Amino acid sequence: MRFDHNHGLQRYLTADYGSFIHGLTVSSALIGCVIGGLLSSNFSSRLGRKKSLQIAAILFIISAILSGYPEFLFFEQGNASLGLLLMFNFYRIIGGIGVGLASAISPMYISEISPSSIRGTLVSWNQFAIIFGMLVVYFVNYGITFGETSHWIDAIGWRCMFITEAIPAALFFILLFMVPETPRYLTLINKNEAAFEVLNKIYNSKQHAQNVLNDILSTKRKGNDVKAPLFSFGKTVIICGIVLSIFQQFIGINVALYYAPRIFENLGAGGNASMIQTVVMGLVNVIFTVIAILYVDKFGRKPLLIIGSTGMAIGMIGMSVLTANGTFGVITLVFMVIYTASFMMSWGPIIWVLLSEIFPNRIRSAAMAIAVAVQWLANFTITSTYPFMMDISGTMTYSFYALMSILSGLFIWKFIPETKGKTLEEIESIWQK
Repeated sequence: MRFDHNHGLQRYLTADYGSFIHGLTVSSALIGCVIGGLLSSNFSSRLGRKKSLQIAAILFIISAILSGYPEFLFFEQGNASLGLLLMFNFYRIIGGIGVGLASAISPMYISEISPSSIRGTLVSWNQFAIIFGMLVVYFVNYGITFGETSHWIDAIGWRCMFITEAIPAALFFILLFMVPETPRYLTLINKNEAAFEVLNKIYNSKQHAQNVLNDILSTKRKGNDVKAPLFSFGKTVIICGIVLSIFQQFIGINVALYYAPRIFENLGAGGNASMIQTVVMGLVNVIFTVIAILYVDKFGRKPLLIIGSTGMAIGMIGMSVLTANGTFGVITLVFMVIYTASFMMSWGPIIWVLLSEIFPNRIRSAAMAIAVAVQWLANFTITSTYPFMMDISGTMTYSFYALMSILSGLFIWKFIPETKGKTLEEIESIWQK
């Protein structure tokens, strides 16, 4: 959903409306993300996890093609207008709804179908796929524009960038036919035999599969209900999910991802140097996400999150001090790498692991929908306020992110139970107590 198609799009659709409207156009997909997050509960409960993900894939395809050709049916190509701009934003919101659905349901699906011993690793791969996908986008867009004139890029290139998004979306849709529905959802709709067949394929042992199925069935209080009231297990688990989502964004990571070149330019790096430093950060993202994948089921969720919060606080405190003293250079990159690496080995992938597993089976879809919607709202809030905060004080801005990092670590230490190695049903019993 990143806007590497920025310049051509701006010149064609938003050139006459100023930077504010352009900014709204760039962020319009986030509106869809919030909507999709809220809708994910009804979709995943009524249609199942698998079919809901296929609907998300269809929305991706529609958004990709029509964002690349927003004139479809109603407008003349080459004749930009307010109506065309509004329609383009509508198509972007459609894609955002798909992202909101997928961001809630993908980790839920992986969590519900994974053995407890490797659940954290498998859910973490979802975050790796996102980070790696961002890296692939840079190369795809570079390939599209390589050797082309700026005129071609402004006229055709940005369209190609959007339309190529339909290729992985179509693959996603097709490959979903090859995976089963999750056994937890199948038991919720009383398809216990189908759930047993899926579990038997996962564990390759009828006895083990039956034991897991018995544990799942034991958590059902009302046999025919797919969903239970949201606060059936108390308010604490819901509040924990919401606070985890807020902290993941308020520690400022999307500022580092979205504004990295501008940050380094503000801190004294020239144009090419800032881009090189941004590439370095991209490599750090991938490397330290892999570290999280390797250790989340060995070391545990809580230790990695607390270590990550500590590292992020150190990085942001360093950035704040450097900004206050006007000291720039390689040391700036060092502290930013400390911050980013700490996030990618902890709060990046592991929060999705926790969100996918801490909610009891019968409220998981509703609770996950709320947590994901809150996360997208927090994302929009922290990203949109960064330029304004920096105008006031860079030192204050980085100090705020440092404070959020410290509070996030304290919150994990005090309120979040360790879930490593526990089945989803065992985790549910923690909240019942």
